[in-house]
Amino acid sequence: MECPILAKFRLIKKSTSRKQIILYTVNMHQSLNELLTHSCTKFSEQIAFTNMGHNLSYRDLEHKSRIFAAFLQQQLQCKPGDRLAIMLPNTLQYPIAMFGALRAGLIVVNVNPLYTSHELQQQLQDSGATTIVVLANFANTVAQILTKTKIKNIIITELGDLLAFPKSIIINNIVKYIKKLVPKISIKQYYKFNAVLKNQDNYTELQITKDNLAFLQYTGGTTGIAKGAMLTHGNILANIEQITHALKNIIVVGNEIIITALPLYHIFSLTINCLSFVQLGAKNILITNPKDLNSFVKVLVKNKFTAITGVNTLFNALLKHENFKKIDFSAMHLAIGGGMALQKETMDQWQQQTHCPLLEGYGLTECSPVICINPLNATRGIGVGKPVMNTKIRLQDGELLVQGPQVMQSYWHNQEQTDLVIDSDGWLHTGDIATIDANGFVHIVDRKKDLIIVSGFNVYPSEIEQLLL
Repeated sequence: MECPILAKFRLIKKSTSRKQIILYTVNMHQSLNELLTHSCTKFSEQIAFTNMGHNLSYRDLEHKSRIFAAFLQQQLQCKPGDRLAIMLPNTLQYPIAMFGALRAGLIVVNVNPLYTSHELQQQLQDSGATTIVVLANFANTVAQILTKTKIKNIIITELGDLLAFPKSIIINNIVKYIKKLVPKISIKQYYKFNAVLKNQDNYTELQITKDNLAFLQYTGGTTGIAKGAMLTHGNILANIEQITHALKNIIVVGNEIIITALPLYHIFSLTINCLSFVQLGAKNILITNPKDLNSFVKVLVKNKFTAITGVNTLFNALLKHENFKKIDFSAMHLAIGGGMALQKETMDQWQQQTHCPLLEGYGLTECSPVICINPLNATRGIGVGKPVMNTKIRLQDGELLVQGPQVMQSYWHNQEQTDLVIDSDGWLHTGDIATIDANGFVHIVDRKKDLIIVSGFNVYPSEIEQLLL
């Protein structure tokens, strides 16, 4: 099932008396690699990511991502510009693989682990990825289409690989032998993730600039079949700065704790939860399976957090959970709902229970993704907000057009589709029908083209037609 391109989200804000720390600008950085090194140096002893009770410090993240990068460079002979696919849920392996790939000058291709073999084949063929990092649970999906792609190198990891002993062994055995979620791997030659992290080759530092591609982020765009939005280091850096600028009066550098239930392979969670909060020196609590609501709520009860992201169905499920009232929301001042619009009933109940008003924003995968954010003191019912800094918008025949440093370069190897969405003057045509009120607030009215939304995911007529042929 395809992830939605419309990264609409809500921001839930609560006043705080804490001392505010001025954000440093990301303009000083020429790449996401520099941003990572800066954060890992400044916040070295703080926790960067935690998952299933195991912590990864910023120092560990720096060290392990360099080892991973060295393995790609020396053992796999990957070259700058090669594509590496990551087919992982929210685990500690994800940031290590992602940052390691960027350090090696590779272009990251995020892949939904739940893709069918057909969907996976299409994305790997289009991207030309030569290396893939995949959770063992989904390795056989890769095996089914391996000969139809350019994949030469496969790195397989198990769910508990980075957990402490003996928990790592226990978790892997439960997943494999009791829950039987890991079928026998039919791939003959592959590398184990843990073995990769024992690599002793030297990492070769590269001069990566804002013009270098960082991600091929696949999206249905406005026309259907998935296309790779070419996002540079500069695109993502610009959006990080735009996001942190919009939230500068509420975010405290080095003190944030964010709950990440939205998958990191989605642009919304990738840019906001992962990259923006790494820049802020935050602690990121990764939720591998938010559908396991009992375990998810236990994590929320155990941790006093400052920010959370999710989708309407998840927020609604949390509100209805019997232990919801045991969660301490006293430190929370930011909540983000992405992927599908939040229903008024859910918004009202969430505000009533957590004492936080909701603010709405708007974005697209092609824009890294954030375009608009409501001011933190905005009242309800004023649309999706105003454009973030350095972003221009206008209407053409009712359609919202966007210009800004966060706008993608083009679609990967698809100039025809690129020309349909980026005109000769550099305006991105969003495909959304909108209005702009007298105060400059944007209101999304409808989609320019028909689509069907199923459980928060976009299903396009062209995909249905192809399956019927």
